[in-house]
Amino acid sequence: MPNPSFIYNPPMSPYLSILYQDDDIVVANKPSGLLSVPGKAPAHKDALITRMQKVFPTATVVHRLDMATSGVMIMALNKPAHRYLSDQFASRQTQKRYFARVSGCMRQPSGMVDLPLICDWPNRPKQMVDHDKGKPSLTYYTVIRHSEHETLVALKPVTGRSHQLRVHMLALGHPILGDRLYADEHAKAAASRLQLHAQTLIIRHPTSHQWCHFVTPIPFTDYEPDPLTVPEYVDA
Repeated sequence: MPNPSFIYNPPMSPYLSILYQDDDIVVANKPSGLLSVPGKAPAHKDALITRMQKVFPTATVVHRLDMATSGVMIMALNKPAHRYLSDQFASRQTQKRYFARVSGCMRQPSGMVDLPLICDWPNRPKQMVDHDKGKPSLTYYTVIRHSEHETLVALKPVTGRSHQLRVHMLALGHPILGDRLYADEHAKAAASRLQLHAQTLIIRHPTSHQWCHFVTPIPFTDYEPDPLTVPEYVDA
């Protein structure tokens, strides 16, 4: 099925939610429905980076979140910081944790999804599993709580492929609620927005080289997770 058409109507309040800022980085809580970077169409120019640059003109994008995904997003304020952060993301030194409400009751308490992904070109921007040409994609998951019809799950992506968490949950038979691209009609109608939130991001600071933890509350549940720790296998 092709990508369904939509009218871009980015949220305006709050216009910009800044979690942290210093001379090197600025961290924001991106709302669901706002692009990370501008689209090609004139109607899609409003984005987190354009809003940020009105306050911090030197801000540049280091990583992205899907338009429908909310949560922590970091930007660099100078070239050395951009290089330093980009290298961390490329070498998978950063730690990321998302939370999602998915359709159905996940019986397996935890596990991983190791399925290669590639763009479903005729239906772009959708992605799909392709064992021959797909890029390696790995996600760890832990069930937090569940009912008969839905599950709250913590997701830790190791790789950062486009739509990775959405396609991996779909591959398990548990599409994320409110997902207009991948969910069936029932799961799509179960929420007014995609129930996926980037709750934690841990990076090394470009200047101090100390670990920095940035977190935001999960907007679609009252669950309060314990802090995410830096694994021992990362040179902390």
